[in-house]
Amino acid sequence: MLFKKPIKLLIEEQKNNGENGLTRTLGPYNLVALGIGAIVGAGIFSLTGIVASENAGPAVILSFILAGVACAFCALCYAEYASMIPVAGSAYTYTYATLGEFMAWIIGWDLVLEYALASATVAVSWSSYATKLLAQLSVNLPPELTGSPFDLIRLADGTTLKGGIINLPAVFIVVVLSLVLVKGTKESATINNLLVILKIGVILLFIALGWSFINTANYSPFIPENTGEFGHFGWSGIIRGAAVVFFGFIGFDAVSTAAQEAKNPQKDMPIGIIGSLLVATILYVAFSYVMTGLAPYTAFKGDASPAATAFAVTGYHFLNSALIIAILAGYTSVILVMLLGQSRVFYSMSKDGLLPEFFSNIHPRFKTPWKSNLFFLVFVGLLAGLVPISDLGHMVSIGTLFAFSLVALGVIILRRTNPEIPRSFRVPFVPVVPILGIAVCVCLMVGLPIESWERLFIWMAIGVIFYFLYGKKHSKLRKLHQQNPDTTNSGSVQ
Repeated sequence: MLFKKPIKLLIEEQKNNGENGLTRTLGPYNLVALGIGAIVGAGIFSLTGIVASENAGPAVILSFILAGVACAFCALCYAEYASMIPVAGSAYTYTYATLGEFMAWIIGWDLVLEYALASATVAVSWSSYATKLLAQLSVNLPPELTGSPFDLIRLADGTTLKGGIINLPAVFIVVVLSLVLVKGTKESATINNLLVILKIGVILLFIALGWSFINTANYSPFIPENTGEFGHFGWSGIIRGAAVVFFGFIGFDAVSTAAQEAKNPQKDMPIGIIGSLLVATILYVAFSYVMTGLAPYTAFKGDASPAATAFAVTGYHFLNSALIIAILAGYTSVILVMLLGQSRVFYSMSKDGLLPEFFSNIHPRFKTPWKSNLFFLVFVGLLAGLVPISDLGHMVSIGTLFAFSLVALGVIILRRTNPEIPRSFRVPFVPVVPILGIAVCVCLMVGLPIESWERLFIWMAIGVIFYFLYGKKHSKLRKLHQQNPDTTNSGSVQ
């Protein structure tokens, strides 16, 4: 279980795949767009109002900056890995090279919580906004087809329906995007680029049109006085706000899953990871500055559409519909990138023998892991259609933070065990930066509900059972070691 996969072997396997493997079609712009597609979702329109009204006031700007810096600790670690190990698999592949096969399996299994469950979670939110937009166009879907059997559905007359049949719009968007991913990575990236342009266009329009209507009196006090309770305004409110908006930044790591499809991964992967995080941070800060300047932060308390409330001050009511379209575009790009990331992680695990060959089967024409895409079409589609969003959200958070922590730890280990490996990008101030990344992730994990830990334990227990029943027996690295013990080493990376 401690066998570590040599980095040289990882790279050689990728080269030997040749025409039977994934194709390199993504340039730096595509990678930055993938990162923005995963990071900048609808959270920018909702989290800003929530944190401003409940935690930080106008100083929500500082919360976004603090969260961006905290997230950068982990992003720098991912960038070094991606430049050093330019193959698909993200945190799974990195862990295989540093902590061994068993921990690699654990993190690969854990990434299902980040990518697959995130896709389902966002699909449910996409469904609610799509239903609203259709209603504005006088297209009213039966309420039984817009919620899971465990949801309480609020009808137009204010009454509630106890449970629907299936969340059909959520299933629809998962099916459509899965089929796009089957068609090809280049085509998927093109669609993602268009979605990113659309949602950033609306965000920039909000900033540009709203700027001249800013009332500077709304910034006073910039840091509201603490209410006597930690996290409710004051500096503690800024810190609590940073913990809340931190989850608006996750998704940059999905860029690293596409390393094997980047044209020049050693150079372009760090650009994609760090560039997308930087752009997202600038957009978040500028948007929150304008939003809290248009209306008092107290006006956003309990408001389901704080961005629309703020922009109503301008009189440009046409943007209300544009905001819904931008939110849908944001959600769509997040689902697309997360589904792509999930299929690439299972592709790598399958190539290593830890999962059935089914998941690494490449389509002869489209050059995509199409069977893996179709599997997650069904798996994520069922989750999105039948499971309430409240049961999915915290699982995504704890799974993501766990992956971030192991990647940061891996950078410290590789600097000591393999300092000679070429790195076109290096994390500065090692081990300080990785340790700070681990500290941030652990602190945020501790703050999650106990139910999240219980579900993580159950999910991991299922994964461990599967590993011993299938993965360990079919491991190609284990078979290689049996044939040639000198090729692998259970104590150090070769």
